[in-house]
Amino acid sequence: MIIGIGIDLVESDRFLDWSAFKKQRIFTKKELEYADEDSARAEKHLANFWAAREATLKALGTGFSDDISFSDISVSHDDKGRPELVIAGGAKTALKELAGPNANVMLSITDQDDYSAAVVVIEKQ
Repeated sequence: MIIGIGIDLVESDRFLDWSAFKKQRIFTKKELEYADEDSARAEKHLANFWAAREATLKALGTGFSDDISFSDISVSHDDKGRPELVIAGGAKTALKELAGPNANVMLSITDQDDYSAAVVVIEKQ
């Protein structure tokens, strides 16, 4: 049963002027390395990762707080390049409270021109 859906749309240009310090506060080392590998599109990747975080929070019905930090939600990629959410800390606790220990969390990311979007669906098993 689907118990949470979240979507987010963000302009990728907003990440062009972010300092290295700010990026390191928000994104994981792995995410920054992934973006740097494609330096011509680095801000697009960061926008994708940001949209995924925001969509996850919307699906959870929470926001960033003392209990959920930026690093609690990140994006990795499987062997075929498919994006996957990595959920830890307070976000993992919120997910368990919402959907139980066997939740299925699905992520889709897209981008075009100046925009990135992500959709997250949380399914209770």
